[in-house]
Amino acid sequence: MKGGEGQMCASVGCDKPARMQCPSCLKLKLTERSFFCAQECFKSSWVQHKGLHKKAKEAEKAKSVAELPKGPMTWPNFQFTGPLRPWTQAPRREVPPEIQRPDYADTGEPTSERKARSESARCLSDDEIEKMRTVCRLGREVLDACARAVAPGVTCTEIDRVCHEASLARDCYPSPLSYINFPKSCCTSVNEVICHGIPDDRPLLEGDIVNVDVTVYHKGYHGDLNETFLVGKVNKVSYHLVKSTHECLFKAIAQCKPGTRYRDMGNVITKHAHNQGLSVVKTYCGHGINNLFHTAPNVPHYEKNKAPGMMKPGHVFTIEPMINAGTWKDHHWPDNWTATTQDGERSAQFEHTLLITEDGCEILTARLPTSPVGPIWFEDPDVASQHSGL
Repeated sequence: MKGGEGQMCASVGCDKPARMQCPSCLKLKLTERSFFCAQECFKSSWVQHKGLHKKAKEAEKAKSVAELPKGPMTWPNFQFTGPLRPWTQAPRREVPPEIQRPDYADTGEPTSERKARSESARCLSDDEIEKMRTVCRLGREVLDACARAVAPGVTCTEIDRVCHEASLARDCYPSPLSYINFPKSCCTSVNEVICHGIPDDRPLLEGDIVNVDVTVYHKGYHGDLNETFLVGKVNKVSYHLVKSTHECLFKAIAQCKPGTRYRDMGNVITKHAHNQGLSVVKTYCGHGINNLFHTAPNVPHYEKNKAPGMMKPGHVFTIEPMINAGTWKDHHWPDNWTATTQDGERSAQFEHTLLITEDGCEILTARLPTSPVGPIWFEDPDVASQHSGL
């Protein structure tokens, strides 16, 4: 390790002068938070510190990708399950230093979340509940801004830009950004993508469906929601899928009250999905949310699951069923994030953050009177009339 004259030790809680620099940082030409006073501090900080290396490498990779001509991309020998292909991506968007950040923003490691893995669901205090109401309302406003951008010819890169700027305008950090090194400010899942699609330069096409998943972090708390939108006029199969997925969510929400078992959500969702000729994804589930992005409880969406626990006043969590037109099984792209259907059929999803009250539940991310409808929204009267008689 090389010395760092005039630098202070980067280890948390240490205010000693630095005497050495991380050799990996030196190779990557990183200077911020790369100096340490001794090997002991360097070793104790390694788990978090190495995230800076990964982030720097990804930034360099994103820069090189951004210089490529915009268009579809592929991976050698990878078998796609449907027609969708990844496209080039814009560089990572920056967040001003004055915006409060979660612990993973710089390193990609959600340390607090991992420390809390063994904990059970907790009941939030009145003060925490008010903070959740605030951040969830702000999240709703951000998703509504994204929804207004959805149209044929618009890229998911543009939707991500809208999400990012709308979040910052509300003094929010876009929670997906850097979470386990996710490179964007929201997830955009098109057609056969089940979830965690990375926004890219592919223009949305007439007849597509796109799920936009938004989470924002404000004053120490996260608010999470998503909706699936119609891009122009969609076929009857896609409309039926989107409508039925929304119904699955609200049938589950109707059961939320003190004493309800979390595992029962899967029975309600699966029954309705199967009645509509659809399947329920088993790989991903709803989750607790508060000052942590993901925490207890787990809320599976499929029947006969073994999730522990029951709802109590003060619990805050998401329900976010992913419903497929074909098989429930998923397939993953080599980008480490994008999950698609195994048979290439389409998938839809809706999500709300919920608070259990003394006698039921409150939808913290509920749509507002100003939330957009029109051709993107399946419940719009003009859109619904096109598909009447299904």
